[in-house]
Formats: sequence, structure tokens, C-alpha cells
Amino acid sequence: MNRRTLLRAGGGLLAGGVMTAAATPSAGAAPAADPTDGWTRTAFTYSWQKPWNLDLADRHSAGGGVHRMWVYAADEPFEEGSTTDPRTEMRWRNDYKTGDRMWDADVYLPSGSDGASFVQILRGVHPAGTPATDIMLNVYDTGGGTVRRYDGTVLKTDAYDTWFNVKIAHQATSGTGTIKVYFDDSLVLTVADRGPATRYFKNGVYNHGSGRVEARFRNILYWTR
Repeated sequence: MNRRTLLRAGGGLLAGGVMTAAATPSAGAAPAADPTDGWTRTAFTYSWQKPWNLDLADRHSAGGGVHRMWVYAADEPFEEGSTTDPRTEMRWRNDYKTGDRMWDADVYLPSGSDGASFVQILRGVHPAGTPATDIMLNVYDTGGGTVRRYDGTVLKTDAYDTWFNVKIAHQATSGTGTIKVYFDDSLVLTVADRGPATRYFKNGVYNHGSGRVEARFRNILYWTR
């Protein structure tokens, strides 16, 4: 079963975890703390995943501090013979099992990109029968660009053609940890992860839909504590 089938199937595999909505601040409340308070900016490395039969330059460009990535639904997967969907992604090499880790970047999603994951935590090594990801943020061509957790919970509308900051903070433990998602430094989601694993961040476009999808990234940072 390929990853597109798993994403659309939903159910127990992708809907696990306890989720709480972000609270709405009351009038006159003190400003919320910066999500990075108490965290340390940390170096990171990454490799590329892109259609195996193409050069990176065919699906990526960089200039002015912006990484631009795109892929077509008809493209090949990242490895010859793989049954996964096509992608152009940064695969972060900072694998981890436990500890507090945060992915942070400004994101731009052009109009029309539909059914694409633009950031995820992938569980590279995980117990049999458990999901392959802890979280995926996807964009859909509705509501001026709708960002969802997988293909479920709506986190943002009118997301097309504008820069917004995304932070994913993961408190990973030897049991079940916690993931918090911030848009422009406001908490939009708190959800449990899928249990013990060795995992890593990925960002780019992973095409679960049709046609062409694209995402752009700038000010990409990694934080730990």
C-alpha cells in the first residue's frame, strides 16, 4: 500500500493521538511567550530526496535566501522501484529518539498546490504496526489554501500566496511524547506523537494529489533544549 492510500485512508493509522485546541487569549492578557524562549539554536544538516531520474535542479531552485521546491504527480519516486509518492524534500540528518526538537521556517504555498505535505516528522525506525509519521502538515486547494493535519483537522485557511512562519516543537520521550504546532508564533495544535521511534524532520513537497505542487522556504532554523 503506498503512502497516498495510507493518507487518504485515515482511520486508526493516521488519526491517533490526543489533540487539544489552542486556547483563545482573553482581552488584555499578557503577550504569549516566544515559542523559542529557553531553546538553543542548533546546527543541522540535510540531504535531498527528489525524483530518482531527475537532477535536483529540475525540481529545486535557491536564491535570495529562498528554497523553492516543486514536483508533479506523474514524477518518479525518490528511489527506483519505490511505491511511494513523488517528492522534492530536504531530509534532515539530525535523527533523534528523545529530547526537545523544533523545526522553524517561513513557508510560502503557491495557489493551486493540492494534496501536498510540506513538512513532516517521519518515523524512520518504528515498531511494526505503528505509523510511519508523527505528524504531516498538508495543503489543499480549498478556502484560499487550507492547511490541515494530514487530511483532517483544519489549522489555517487563506494560506496561499503569503509567507507565514511555522514551528513544530516535539517533546519526544521513551513513551508517548507531545507535538505543538505554531503559526506566526501562535499555538494552533497540540497532539500526542505515535510512540517510540527514531525520527527526523522533512520539508518540501510530497505530492499525494494530482498535478503540480510547490512550496517555498526561508529562514530555516533548528532549535533544541
